[in-house]
Amino acid sequence: MSKTQLTEMEEEARCFLGRFVEEFPAALEEGSPLPVSPLSCKVSLEELHGESLELGLRLLAARSAPSGLSALLCQAALSQLLKNDLSPFHCLQETEANQEEEEQVVLLQSEAVQHLFLNKLIHVALAWHKDLPKLSLSTSRISHCSVHSIKNTRRKMEDKHLALAEFNQLFGIQDEVERSYYAVFDGHGGVDAAIYSATHLHVALSKEETLQSDTSMAFKAAFKHTDDMFRGKAKRERLRSGSTAVAVLIHGQELTVAWLGDSQAVLVKKGQVVTLMNPHKPEREDEKQRIEDLGGCITFIGCWRVNGTYAVSRAIGDFDQKPYVSGDADCSTIPLLGDEDYVLLACDGFFDAINPSEVPFLVLDALQQTLDPDGGRDTPPEHSEDSVRQRVAEKLVGYAKAGGSSDNITVMLVFLRPLDQLLTTGAAQAT
Repeated sequence: MSKTQLTEMEEEARCFLGRFVEEFPAALEEGSPLPVSPLSCKVSLEELHGESLELGLRLLAARSAPSGLSALLCQAALSQLLKNDLSPFHCLQETEANQEEEEQVVLLQSEAVQHLFLNKLIHVALAWHKDLPKLSLSTSRISHCSVHSIKNTRRKMEDKHLALAEFNQLFGIQDEVERSYYAVFDGHGGVDAAIYSATHLHVALSKEETLQSDTSMAFKAAFKHTDDMFRGKAKRERLRSGSTAVAVLIHGQELTVAWLGDSQAVLVKKGQVVTLMNPHKPEREDEKQRIEDLGGCITFIGCWRVNGTYAVSRAIGDFDQKPYVSGDADCSTIPLLGDEDYVLLACDGFFDAINPSEVPFLVLDALQQTLDPDGGRDTPPEHSEDSVRQRVAEKLVGYAKAGGSSDNITVMLVFLRPLDQLLTTGAAQAT
């Protein structure tokens, strides 16, 4: 990054901090309403990490904070929060007659402890506004991402997603490897499992000791840990939902994808699809065999279902059908050579209507319609590159809906090359 770019980012940070401290010139008063609502009423100490970061990032994003600064502010505020004695926020234990003592988990009153977290965040912002320290403000080289979601014809929206280009900054990782994280979660039977996964999976991944040496192993462990954590919440709150997931970590010159269920990630390189994964479906022969070996069965009731219930064979949650619906993720890692175009992540609402082989042609069509409405080569003046990228994601969702999908649809595009190069490559492939 050039000195000029760094100066511009520092100036952007100072401008935002100035606006932020105008809105929050002092700590929130005790008992005052929070400017953003916590996800839960009660949280375990382990869940506090993910829920605080989610709350802080949501608060800052709503105020158009630079993403790199947001990550650093939240990381600093959480570090300060965890140094506090949190015992005053403990909930009274309600032991059920059939609950064993070792299963007791200390829960915190979420609104009260998040009030403290936000005051830590305000305190850091006030300090940095007065004297901006030397910060690692440079964002990842993979920072261009667009996403679009629709409820479609379903009664509820049960998809969730997360794009985190500043993975290292958010978790205070200071090695030489840049990391960016992207994930799509497709909930069923309610949105709780999808929300939980979007809040905690990346946190669990950041804590895995093998993250720097074996990313696939770290991902698998993080999925299992998130599933185990959600089991505790589901038991406490009598939740029955589940969620498929697909997550991508771009780390250095490698890309690792991890998945549970039928959400998918597709890599496009020089206009051609590179297969990253094989989605888990009940009718997949090895999945069918695994379930039958456990004593379960696959039946067709409108679609293939595990034991006549869920239409997914692997998911976070769905504890009434574990281990038939497995919580074990699969992973794959490939090298990045610099000629990759983009990664597309989407739920099955997209892939039910769109074959992965169609993705390059649809992205090219969407780009051409947006960038070259009159057959020219120049971006229309009313369109920034960011708005063009966003329109591509919107058009892809529209293609899936027009193709007959009635499910929730979420599409995330992580661009690995400039748009003009994508157009040139795509046009060459088309001819």
